[in-house]
Amino acid sequence: MPLNINVEELLDNMEQSLRQYLSEHGIEQPMMVGIHTGGVWLAERLHQRLGLEKPMGVLDISFYRDDFTRVGLNPKVKPSSVPLSTEDQHLILVDDVVMTGRTIRAALNELFDYGRPASVTLMALLDLNARELPIRPDIIGQTLSLEKGQQIKLLGPDPLSLELQQKSD
Repeated sequence: MPLNINVEELLDNMEQSLRQYLSEHGIEQPMMVGIHTGGVWLAERLHQRLGLEKPMGVLDISFYRDDFTRVGLNPKVKPSSVPLSTEDQHLILVDDVVMTGRTIRAALNELFDYGRPASVTLMALLDLNARELPIRPDIIGQTLSLEKGQQIKLLGPDPLSLELQQKSD
């Protein structure tokens, strides 16, 4: 079922919040990194809007997940591509939905394989506030609460829209 949430409007707000955040922290040329798949779509748009000079990175955290040995490999694994060392870089990590924090933990583990960043700013379109790990986005498009058995999927890449789905267990 489609959700009546304007993704472009959330992106506008996130862009404005990010500009303010970077200014307040004295960060001039961060490197943006998106998490497959929805985080990449959002990161591409934000990267372009901000006019960032450094090439954008893309992560597929499939091999870094803590449930990899239990559920197996995602059949749609894509290669990660971080075109620069993350050593001493200010990174903006973008994901579509933050729920338990486990995807972000896996992404941080992978990012540290590329070097030790100076800082990591976490952005998410949606925060479902269902934390299992103490990880919170710095910049959020919107916070939502879901009922048991529901999940949200970002559809795209063009246009971007959100869909409410029932989990199949």
